[in-house]
Amino acid sequence: MKVILLVDQAKLGKKGDIIVVSDGYATNYLIPHRLAVVSTAAAQQNLAKQNAEEIARQTALKAKAEKLAARLESLNVEFTAKVGSDGRMFGTISPKQIEEGLKKQWGIVIDRRKFIDKYPANGLGYTRLKIELYKGSKGQVVGTVNVHISEDK
Repeated sequence: MKVILLVDQAKLGKKGDIIVVSDGYATNYLIPHRLAVVSTAAAQQNLAKQNAEEIARQTALKAKAEKLAARLESLNVEFTAKVGSDGRMFGTISPKQIEEGLKKQWGIVIDRRKFIDKYPANGLGYTRLKIELYKGSKGQVVGTVNVHISEDK
């Protein structure tokens, strides 16, 4: 029996694949558990429509990420830190603090797990950290955030 997979299945295929399985496996397991549907003309048209919608959604997400990356290039996130007598900074500025700084100073919400550079900013001056804004079938968009750390007086 020909079926269209609704979810990724190990050893069978990925979502949207049309596969041939035994009648019993399809009717007793795949279809009742909503893992697949019988491959008909209507089901194939529905699959094509869903694929087109997904492509449009991915294109919109990538465009939004590229716009955000361009905006991040021109912004500086400002922090102050205590400095010892030798001119070295006490502590570090973590990605979590940078995430909060972006939200508080510029109203930009970015998940700290999206930071590619996992190391914290630990020196006075400017530090550039990379953020993965989009990753999908249309490619990858990486933005750069400028972090400025000045001496707390």
